[in-house]
Amino acid sequence: MTDTEKTTHAPPRYVPCPTCGGPSLFSPDNRFRPFCSERCKQIDLGAWASEEFRVPSESPAQDNPYGDPKLED
Repeated sequence: MTDTEKTTHAPPRYVPCPTCGGPSLFSPDNRFRPFCSERCKQIDLGAWASEEFRVPSESPAQDNPYGDPKLED
């Protein structure tokens, strides 16, 4: 059995869409992968563009200098 035959007989793999949580075909046939649709892909892009996705971190103390780590405590 060739690699092509193995991949064509494999059952389709579905993953949860990162935006809506619905089933999304995880295959090169889905041009919006890992999203389920263009709408979900655009919603995610808009969230990135408006900086809704952030890594939580503590704010530095007000009296700490910014930039050069050698000058910080």
